[in-house]
Amino acid sequence: MLDNPPCPRIQWLFLFILWWANGWPQASGSTGDGRQMWQNPKPVPVTLEQSFLHDTFPAGFLWGSGTSAFQTEGSWDQDGKGPSIWDNFTQSETANVASDSYAQWEEDVQELEYLGVKSYSFSLSWPRLFPDGNAQSRPNGLAVEHYNRLINKLVEKQIEPIVTIHHWDLPLVLQKVYGGWKNETLIRLFEDYAAFCFRTYGDRVKYWLTMHNPYLVAVQGYGTGVHAPGDTGGLAGSLMVAHNLIRAHAKAWHTYNTHFRPTQKGKVSIVLGSHWVEPQKATAANVDLCQQSLEAVLGWFANPILGDGDYPSSLRIKHGALLPTFSAQEKLWMQNTADFFALSFGPNNLRLGRDLPHYGQAVTPDMRSVLGWIKLEYGDPQVLVAEGGWFSEAKVGREDTVAIYLMKRFINQALQAARLDGVRLLGYTAWSLVDGFEWNYGYSVRRGLFYVDFNQPNRIRTPKTTAQYYRRVIADNGFPTVETSQEVKGQFPCDFHWGIADSTLQARLYPFSPQFTDPHVYSWNWTGDGSLRPIPGEKLPTHRSQCTDYLTIRSHLHLFASTGASHYRFPLNWSLILPHGDLSHVNMEALRYYRCVLTELKKLDLEALIILYYPTHKAPNLGLPGPLHASGGWLNYSTVEAFQEYAALCYRELGSWVRYWITVNEPNRLTDIYSDGNEQHQAAHNLLLAHAKAWRLHERMFSHHEGGMVSLALHADWAEPANPFLSSHTAAVERFLLFELGRFLDPLLRTRYEDKRDKGDYPHEIKAYLKEKARVMGQQRSPLPTFTKPEREELKGALSFIALNHFTTRLVSPSPRNLHQKHPGNHDCLTLTDPTWPSSSLGQALVPWGLRKVLNWVTERYGRTQPIIITASGVDDQAPVEDKMRQHYLKSYLQEALKARRLDSINLQGFYVWKLQDGHVPQYGLFTSTHRQSTAKASSEVYRQIITRSGFPEDATSHTCRTREAQPVCSLCVWMSKNKALTVFVCCLLLVAVIFIALVFSVITTKRRYTKGRRSGVSIIRRRRGGGSPPVCSRRPLI
Repeated sequence: MLDNPPCPRIQWLFLFILWWANGWPQASGSTGDGRQMWQNPKPVPVTLEQSFLHDTFPAGFLWGSGTSAFQTEGSWDQDGKGPSIWDNFTQSETANVASDSYAQWEEDVQELEYLGVKSYSFSLSWPRLFPDGNAQSRPNGLAVEHYNRLINKLVEKQIEPIVTIHHWDLPLVLQKVYGGWKNETLIRLFEDYAAFCFRTYGDRVKYWLTMHNPYLVAVQGYGTGVHAPGDTGGLAGSLMVAHNLIRAHAKAWHTYNTHFRPTQKGKVSIVLGSHWVEPQKATAANVDLCQQSLEAVLGWFANPILGDGDYPSSLRIKHGALLPTFSAQEKLWMQNTADFFALSFGPNNLRLGRDLPHYGQAVTPDMRSVLGWIKLEYGDPQVLVAEGGWFSEAKVGREDTVAIYLMKRFINQALQAARLDGVRLLGYTAWSLVDGFEWNYGYSVRRGLFYVDFNQPNRIRTPKTTAQYYRRVIADNGFPTVETSQEVKGQFPCDFHWGIADSTLQARLYPFSPQFTDPHVYSWNWTGDGSLRPIPGEKLPTHRSQCTDYLTIRSHLHLFASTGASHYRFPLNWSLILPHGDLSHVNMEALRYYRCVLTELKKLDLEALIILYYPTHKAPNLGLPGPLHASGGWLNYSTVEAFQEYAALCYRELGSWVRYWITVNEPNRLTDIYSDGNEQHQAAHNLLLAHAKAWRLHERMFSHHEGGMVSLALHADWAEPANPFLSSHTAAVERFLLFELGRFLDPLLRTRYEDKRDKGDYPHEIKAYLKEKARVMGQQRSPLPTFTKPEREELKGALSFIALNHFTTRLVSPSPRNLHQKHPGNHDCLTLTDPTWPSSSLGQALVPWGLRKVLNWVTERYGRTQPIIITASGVDDQAPVEDKMRQHYLKSYLQEALKARRLDSINLQGFYVWKLQDGHVPQYGLFTSTHRQSTAKASSEVYRQIITRSGFPEDATSHTCRTREAQPVCSLCVWMSKNKALTVFVCCLLLVAVIFIALVFSVITTKRRYTKGRRSGVSIIRRRRGGGSPPVCSRRPLI
């Protein structure tokens, strides 16, 4: 219990003045509205601008870095320092020397200067200043002078000191005598210690942090025993320790507020750690669980200090009598005892995983949301990110590539909170300055910006790549707008391929109507039982079906034509056409079906781009005819010869309708199927030879009368160095691109870099790399096969155009494994992605500028003579109709394609969208397909508009090309096509009805004419006999 004033009247007067002095709840934001963060969730980012903010932080932003005393100082028993609970707790690994910052503090200041920070957050060592823990006793003069020197140097270098009074290293004597923070005696002792710190250093320190992340002290130090002092008091122990820590902080704040603030004019807060959770489903119940999760960690300490002075109601309900209570006086005393909010957001909270009270919801590292929640929950306070960052494995060393992207993500999230959400952000502290002793993880993980070799006695510091990156961010004060070319206006040429690519075209070999397959003659009620039965012995010849009788072809192609696209890319099925892999059995029905598809395309004035072999990348046969796969597939040269036979058949049977051919789709992905490096190279070798033979065959026998162009399509994602500060990553990117593209294109096309010896051969860089790798591994020769002289002659120039399938951009780094452990076949590169890039549900990053870069790389290497066609490009989008991500993808990637043509003079001749129609679930298609009904997505209209305008003209209504009008999908036509038999039956009924009506009309008309003629004849006879008019009867008619 806090000390009570002696008189009730004086007590309430004093509390009123205290409340007034501390300020009423701020009007700048209402408290307790944190639930809005889940009730009004942020939309999923679609564009790079939505995912990553290019902007700068406010002027005067406190860029900083930080350390804690126990983790880095070392000198555990030197210059009069007493032991701490952590000195006693550590066993196999100790912090006796740690980073040696007590001795090398000047080097640490130099590191801060290298970074260009404006602040340095460090902690004072309580057992170093007061070995007995009692600040009423004489302090350790050497320790006092050490921190004086450090603070003075920081002030001299214009670096703001941010000082933490207690960062977990409690004097061991206080634990042994009082039981540590379980005993409220420590509240008074901490108040005395804090007062000493204010009095000794407060003239130069303007930012104070009383303690660091008390949640971990209470839970892991006194609850689970994972941290020092190792108490396992369970929930009750954690609740009592937290209660004392909160009151100790409040005591220290009031001490500063009363005795030191008037002269020192500083600010005091407490560092509180947090995680973030997202609801598994956006329901009111789950939102409540998310709120309770934040209250159980952050709110546990923040609510008494920055809220209403008491624990959150959810904690009071959950823990009941086990939770200590604050008196009415304490609640008022506790309120607003922080001058700003200090947040710790990093692995110490987030990696607790299941131990965190997340209540079944998803824990995510979203700093922006935490900052937004603090703003809404606690009335818009100023916020200092007092600890931000992640950890790396110790083996990573100085090349901490992944940590760069986590730092980038966290800092940009903080920027978004400041600029987009209005969070009043004071500064950002990258944790930590140097590698140190990471508590219960020892030295197995690293968090420093500077690498420390703990095996060396001098503990030399070396900047990691994160230090280089952070230095650049500080110099830029954030992420200023990148100066890139603005959106260009212009149009693609009139002969540009506006295409759609598909991976399959399901061949329907038999028409729907039985008239083409059933020769029997039927009669109704022939046997007297009222049924339709065949007449024995009577048969008629069946009719040969027409292309129009394949019901799916016309509806499918009308769907395609409705997009306005001009070119359709689809594959043939090799194993269907040649089931045995040779010409011993040719499936002519399959060829006829494909011929019908091509005929219908021509009727619609559409072009086809045909793929001869589309690997399935899975068992059992990788898309090969079964016998070929059984005999070794692409590891056997016989498959090369079989492919030549197959290509000749397709050219001969279908060539009249096809101008563009792809021999093999993505051979660079097919080779990945093989686990052995030698097999990978052999398969790639044979695939190249198969392509060259098919190309030469077409040139020799078919091109003179059919024309046409032949290529092979490569998967061509762009690559960027994962770590821009390492030359090894730049080299890995070039190696990656050579293995992905150059390995297949160099033998076929002349490059700028080749000499006469390299014509028709693999890139010399690959040959040299694999040769050296084989030597290091003790192998006698490179695993890369060699081409014979005739093969090289056959390969040279065997490509009519360059076909690339481009989807995304990847970050590439060299494999961290030792060279002798690497497989001899791969390029020894790892790929990863930038978490700040927007990505689809399947993890594909949207990086439009990568398309332009890969086009420039190919053009720079192979020249501008060969046309380039993007034969597949697309992104998955789960939206059934309003596919915003795909709409943005199409516009942004085609904009980069236009820039490549207009600004870079790339000979780009086509762009094929992947793909036409989804299967059962929305993914890549421009159309959904549910219950056999096709529905156009919004992206199909976006693509159609771009095609109609031939790109992005200045005047959106201008059309320089005679564009093909989009074919509307006729629902009635599609229905009639699918229900041909019923349509014929209905037409027959209508015909019979018309004939019947005509017959009835004819009979009635004839009868009337006959009757009229007869009467007319009788009258004539009578006139002839009587010579005058008939007499009029004068008699009255009978009734």
